[in-house]
Amino acid sequence: MSVPAIVWALTGCIGLIGSNSLALGPIAPAIADGFDVEVQDIMLASAAFGLGTALGAIALGQLIDRAGPRRTLAYVMLIMAIGFISSGVAQGAVVLTISQFLVGISAGVALPAIYTLAAVVASPGHEGRTIGIVLTGWTISMVAGVPLSTLIADGLGWRAFYIAIAAAALIAGAGLSVNGQQHETQRKGVASRTPVTALTIKGVLPLLAACGCFMAAFYGVYAYVGDHLHVNLEYPVRATGLAAIFYGIGFGSAVFLDRYVDAYSGRRVLLPLIFLMVAVVYAVMSLVSGTYTGVLAVMAIWGLANHFGLNVLIMRLTALEPSQRGAIMGLNSAVTYLALFAGTIVMGKVYAAEGFVYITLCGGLLSLLASVFSLCAAYMQSPN
Repeated sequence: MSVPAIVWALTGCIGLIGSNSLALGPIAPAIADGFDVEVQDIMLASAAFGLGTALGAIALGQLIDRAGPRRTLAYVMLIMAIGFISSGVAQGAVVLTISQFLVGISAGVALPAIYTLAAVVASPGHEGRTIGIVLTGWTISMVAGVPLSTLIADGLGWRAFYIAIAAAALIAGAGLSVNGQQHETQRKGVASRTPVTALTIKGVLPLLAACGCFMAAFYGVYAYVGDHLHVNLEYPVRATGLAAIFYGIGFGSAVFLDRYVDAYSGRRVLLPLIFLMVAVVYAVMSLVSGTYTGVLAVMAIWGLANHFGLNVLIMRLTALEPSQRGAIMGLNSAVTYLALFAGTIVMGKVYAAEGFVYITLCGGLLSLLASVFSLCAAYMQSPN
């Protein structure tokens, strides 16, 4: 399969967004020292990013259908660069938080635009592989972006990290803005007038419900893997980083198997079966959670399974109504980040009260619900 150059650009955009969202935690102590505040004050910027992403996605996602995904993405990457620059020159936690809120709003539009454009430029029959390549941007941010952020922060200062990703965002935005019109959607329908209009499309609601369950399970469990390894298994903090790398490797290596996603993409039970597989992974995680090597192994399998789940979920959503892909993917991003917020809080309470095994079982239950919702969506779309 020949991969269009724009697909690699989309992968890089995902990598930039992921690096920003994942890097704040590791470099927060350095920022806190510079501002003479507590780390918790700095992490409010992370919450602002998540809130901005959800609001941007649900409020502005329909702009993608009106202006076209390429043009929209070019503009928001330039706006995102302003947010990165503002983060880099911030003189206090409040300005950093406001800057990250601006970055979040931009990301809330950029992510659905990226997924929409990936579906548009994919060759017929190669949608799964194309979207799979774009999704590896998350792996890049996890395996390379976060370690690089700490190296830059140690060597040049944390401000240099934001200036570096701002430069990359400017290059991406400029490149997309001069890329021509060949990658715009053929907007034959009427773009949704409000973000919630897309909810009336058959199959959208159950797939969004599946997305919410799937993402709440992931973010809720992933947030406490590190603490479990450090506090419960008494491994050093650096050992928790290796677990993240194993997850990223599993997630990224799935791209080599995405051709099978394309081969079976017409099967309506494909997504329910993948979510069922994810539920099994959580069950296995609960069994091996007492051993470090067991956790590392299951982290790689978890990344592999989640890649397939996210890939096919995006394929299903973007195929529902081509004229409203942007609005649909905006809703998807909003649900994703609301699930991050809710999943982390609820799972945190379960983790504090019952321990890590119980949150993995909760993750399995949520994945089973995702399987049921996706099966409902499949039968709603069935011509029979």
